[in-house]
Amino acid sequence: MDTEQVIEILQDGGVGVLRTDTLYGLVGSALASDTVERIYALKKRDINKPVIVLIPEIEDVERFGVIVSDELREQLSSYWPGAYSIVLPTIDEEFEFLSRGTDTIAFRVPDNEELRELLRETGPLVAPSANTEGNPPSTSIEMAQKYFFEEVDFYLDGGEVDGEASTLIRMNEDGVEVLRD
Repeated sequence: MDTEQVIEILQDGGVGVLRTDTLYGLVGSALASDTVERIYALKKRDINKPVIVLIPEIEDVERFGVIVSDELREQLSSYWPGAYSIVLPTIDEEFEFLSRGTDTIAFRVPDNEELRELLRETGPLVAPSANTEGNPPSTSIEMAQKYFFEEVDFYLDGGEVDGEASTLIRMNEDGVEVLRD
């Protein structure tokens, strides 16, 4: 499957597995609540546990009701692009399907230009690790296929991954708090 087909599937609300900058992710449009719910069902994920949204640029957080001051932009640019998923407060109730009652959304600008180019075409993607809840994250397409079989719309093989999950941090008026190292 080529990148153009993947882009089309994702733009049409499909779900698939591809390599992110850290691990393989189970990806779908972050702007489509039904796609996000499908990912929760496929992963057998706790419905109260928010997912991470991949975006190509810092400014994209504003689409989700995040207010970006010059100070916040400067802070974010010290982490992004990179393997940091940053939890930010959102004021837009439209994205409750992402925030899951927390009034926050975690975002990451990947440190992989090819992936960021894909995101520019598809729009923001939710990208939890490609595994079912409680199991190890996929480090290969073959491993992901054992979790999801034919239940996803595509698999895009990016080779073996030896990465780790991103560092998860929360930024607020009190500073920076590491939630997952």
